[in-house]
Amino acid sequence: MKLLFIHADHLAYEARKPALKVPPPLAPEESKGSAEEALVVFYCVEAADTSDLPAIVEKTLAEIQDVLGQVKAERVVLYPYAHLSQSLAPPKEAQRAGEMLKALAAEKLGVTVISAPFGYYKAFELRAKGHPLAELSRTVSLGGSVAAPPAAVGLVNKPAKGASAPSFSSPAPSASQKGAAPAESEALTKEKKLVSKWFILTPEAKLVPAEEFDFSKDKEFEAFFRYETQGTRQAGEEPPHVRLMRELELVDYEPASDAGNFRWYPKGQLIKRLLQEQCSEVIRKAGGMRVETPIMYDYEHPALKRYLDRFPARQYILRSEDKDYFLRFAACFGQYMIFHDMVMGRKDLPVRLYELTHYSFRREQTGELSGLRRLRTFTMPDMHTLVAEVGQAKQEFLQQFQLCQQWMGDLGVPYNAAVRFVRSFYEENPDFVQALAKANGRPMVVEMWDDRFFYFVTKMEFHPLDSQGRAAALSTVQIDVENGERFGIQYTDSDGKRKHPLILHTSVPGAIERNVYAILENEAKKMAKGQKGSFPFWLAPTQIRLLPVSDTFIDPCLKLVQELEERSGARVDIDDRDEGIGRKIRDAEKEWVPLILVYGEKEAGGAKFAVRTRDGPQLSVSMDELVAEIARRQGPRPKAALGLPVRLNLRPIFRG
Repeated sequence: MKLLFIHADHLAYEARKPALKVPPPLAPEESKGSAEEALVVFYCVEAADTSDLPAIVEKTLAEIQDVLGQVKAERVVLYPYAHLSQSLAPPKEAQRAGEMLKALAAEKLGVTVISAPFGYYKAFELRAKGHPLAELSRTVSLGGSVAAPPAAVGLVNKPAKGASAPSFSSPAPSASQKGAAPAESEALTKEKKLVSKWFILTPEAKLVPAEEFDFSKDKEFEAFFRYETQGTRQAGEEPPHVRLMRELELVDYEPASDAGNFRWYPKGQLIKRLLQEQCSEVIRKAGGMRVETPIMYDYEHPALKRYLDRFPARQYILRSEDKDYFLRFAACFGQYMIFHDMVMGRKDLPVRLYELTHYSFRREQTGELSGLRRLRTFTMPDMHTLVAEVGQAKQEFLQQFQLCQQWMGDLGVPYNAAVRFVRSFYEENPDFVQALAKANGRPMVVEMWDDRFFYFVTKMEFHPLDSQGRAAALSTVQIDVENGERFGIQYTDSDGKRKHPLILHTSVPGAIERNVYAILENEAKKMAKGQKGSFPFWLAPTQIRLLPVSDTFIDPCLKLVQELEERSGARVDIDDRDEGIGRKIRDAEKEWVPLILVYGEKEAGGAKFAVRTRDGPQLSVSMDELVAEIARRQGPRPKAALGLPVRLNLRPIFRG
């Protein structure tokens, strides 16, 4: 059951019209009500609650008693509010739960209990008090209750960030909880209670308390810091990249699937594929050995179950025969299992395994889903590196940090860096801190924990800042000090003894979909300033568009396409529609085509090509010079065919 508590000076409500086809009967005196000095409990009964409504109601009452004891309200108003969840119980069951809750509250609470009518659209006015406990939310499940903390105050009360890509979520139910709402993991519960201290690490490795740092020279960095320490993951208004991803025919919502799952059109799928290929090549050159592992795992596997409780992420659960399985949220599990079975000596380390997990799953909360920024199914390139000891871990961390910097350069998106330390690790490794600060070359946000709860002792992230001032982690590297032992991974040291390695968790790009989000959001920021949106050249679906001035020149353009593809590997198409050149140029601009070549008599006669560039002046180039220009822009990055008809006149429209 979802709960929202408001300690209110005043509440008034009035039922206006039925919300159900067959609403409960409602006497005239029950249709409206008001209360002063009240604890208003907005509640929503969820589908998972129906397996044991009495137990859920008892747990809910305990939460109400707890909050009531803190705010000392004179009365309680129970207010059914379906908007708190996307997974609603059937109306009859929700009504039954409300009646049970009303009866139990009247019996146990010792204050006046008022119940707003169920099954009706209601108008209400509410005036909340302004103290720290006046607004609280909690989730009650058969596995336990979860309290959302009050809003962060100052610089030390923000709940600590989680592991890998950030998410507040919960794991699968245990065998004793089948059919019930999943209990929240130990990691999720503890995460909300951890206290962080915030600093800025300068390029000279000076650790400055955040409240003493001068942000005036870099407002973007200041905005990033404010988001990290005070921001919310709730989606809010639709971000600009959603409009762009649809207008550019890259990706779209899929109403026939679960929220947070998308359909990818040919252009968007091409961009995803190129990002995947580039990442895989970067990892291959860095020594990563590519593997492939299952997407589902036994929830009752002893080592995996312990790991889940240390990782803050909600799971998709499926049942096969008599077992519960969870869909993976990263490649950790499969690679741990491979490592466990490997035979390794000290001389073999570091050992790096890499997997491009085309399907990773996290059951993010509905209110946090936001276009491509946060999804429930995503593509996560994941590398895990075994190292012998802390010294080797630090060396590997710095090398992988540089891989992440290279990636962000190829992506062309500005970013800020954050690093998280357990204090003891920070204090014991000043050489590492200094090298990291120097490698970054700019101030970094530092989150410091006095105690270690998560499996890592340090973790770095690169965060672009979107057009709404929200950060989202892309690249990440972590040093894991637990899971080598937890999963029985061993190597033989030079002294002949079997030892457990440390593990680095690395995703050079982070989720591939989030990279597309970062590009589009960065371009939306530029467009808001009157600049042109564009893709990095190597990711542009169409890199060169030919515009024949009449049908006479379509065949010569087709030959030019073939020559350009053979000599440069560029993605070239032809706008052969029955439109004027002006319209064709405008449409190419709307698609962010980087190079536009108008083809007419002069070009057919051997004159140099006049090429309009999206990012600079018009070029006048020969064929050889055009090929060289394409090579310069493309660089050593992967190439791929577009997968659409070369002639625009033959192309389907995916979004009408």
